[in-house]
Amino acid sequence: QVQLVETGGGLVQAGGSLRLSCAASGSRLSINFMGWFRQAPGKQRELVATIATGGSRNYADFVKGRFTISGDNAPNTVYLQMNSLKPEDTGVYYCNIRNLGMDYWGKGTLVTVSS
Repeated sequence: QVQLVETGGGLVQAGGSLRLSCAASGSRLSINFMGWFRQAPGKQRELVATIATGGSRNYADFVKGRFTISGDNAPNTVYLQMNSLKPEDTGVYYCNIRNLGMDYWGKGTLVTVSS
């Protein structure tokens, strides 16, 4: 059983930056995978970035070097630093954590990028 708390979403102008945070808590934490997904208006949910055991990171092509995912072991928190934001980055961003082979999702935080 894992509980997630997401923060950092909001309204920002194109070219600006936001930093998303997702903190995990629970009685049996053994997390080996954390990531961020997003769902733009009228589109399906898509992978943005992940971080796994050993610090390996993967990014979607559309990130284009603008986003950085990182994590802290204590507390169990994953961050997404988003720079040079574009209007097409608008959407609901979801935190995903894999704990003991089970996936947990946050409720999502809305990111709106205006022109």
